[in-house]
Amino acid sequence: MKIAVVALGKIGLPLAVQFASKGHRVVGVDVNQRTVDLVNQAKEPFPGEAHLQEMLSRLVPSGHLRATADYADGIGGADVVVVVVPLFVDQQTWQPDFGWLDSATRSLAAHLSPGALVCYETTLPVGTTRQRWKPLIESVSGLREGIDFDLVFSPERVLTGRVLRDLRRYPKLIGALTERGARRAEAFYRAVLEFDARPDLSRPNGVWDLGSAEAAELAKLAETTFRDVNIGLANQFARFAEGHGIDIYQVIEASNSQPYSHIHRPGIAVGGHCIPVYPRLYLYNDPDATIVRAAREANMAMPVHAVELAAAALDGSLAGRKVAVLGASYRGRVKETAFSGVFAVVDALVERGAVPLVHDPMFAEEELAEHGWTPYRLGMPVDAAIIQTDHPVYADLEPADLPGAKVLVDGRRVTAPERWAGVTRLVIGVGA
Repeated sequence: MKIAVVALGKIGLPLAVQFASKGHRVVGVDVNQRTVDLVNQAKEPFPGEAHLQEMLSRLVPSGHLRATADYADGIGGADVVVVVVPLFVDQQTWQPDFGWLDSATRSLAAHLSPGALVCYETTLPVGTTRQRWKPLIESVSGLREGIDFDLVFSPERVLTGRVLRDLRRYPKLIGALTERGARRAEAFYRAVLEFDARPDLSRPNGVWDLGSAEAAELAKLAETTFRDVNIGLANQFARFAEGHGIDIYQVIEASNSQPYSHIHRPGIAVGGHCIPVYPRLYLYNDPDATIVRAAREANMAMPVHAVELAAAALDGSLAGRKVAVLGASYRGRVKETAFSGVFAVVDALVERGAVPLVHDPMFAEEELAEHGWTPYRLGMPVDAAIIQTDHPVYADLEPADLPGAKVLVDGRRVTAPERWAGVTRLVIGVGA
């Protein structure tokens, strides 16, 4: 097969590599010329994805994988087109912004070959595949879905840093608009993926047809929204525990020893491309979902809560105080700031008159400065510190690394209390 993958980001490029590793001809289409050039040089455009560089080093020279910025080159003659273009959500209105996806869909439709299978893997509001992509592709291409081409939704369900492993681990969900489309999608993904044995599942691991695009769209929104709601509940438990001298982590461990309880961990922020975003896509379809909205709002309030903990420990005021924010990434071991809590933490510090300084071991000082932050180096004097990211290096911190710090707010529960004698150490969810 000739397979086109549209958007070579942190999901799209590992997908392209996986498809190419099965012996197919894969062309990645990306509007970023730098990304295209690096892929064609067999160099990974971003760090941290397991096995990506070694597979690029093998698959690009062999001719199984190449990249282009030209849709005519990439899409023309493709048997399968897989779309992984991001869908953004407005931070203020919580409404999806289809701009990039609309543009990519028009471009691919203009060069779509009869007989092609088009698969969207970008997480979407329910109904988007049928109500938006089908008529748009048909109007631009002049082709008819179900007759001249087939359209399927198959959500990505992987975590950056371990995409290739997760592709084997989790069932591949598909939802088509016709029975023919479902058969073709199932055959395609069986040809390009391998699946680990999962005796814990109710049916064999592999390609699971959910019967409709809408069911597949909802499945992805449901699994990620569940996590946001669960974390929101954990955060409310945590804030209650803080005021009552209780360690919520001990409570959660005890509760989860019973098989019907699966409480997630609380923390300073919920970041990344998925969990803060997809509940909003669900709310786009179901604006009266009060539980989903309340959880999202509870999680969005946690960065300010962490700053308020620091302020209270410094006699109620942060005015003029230097505060180190430790971690720009949304989670440990990942160089990515998408919806990271660092933004809200810094904003809350500025609003209270503090002087925020940002540190992250995965970012150069110049990269931090590009975000408008003042970089912080361990060893510089500060009045307080807030751990925003669970990078492993922060677990080994001691007061000497933050000279002058009177308060440490550990937003991820990564530090050891015995290391912080003489410093007010506050952990979200742990009451004094």
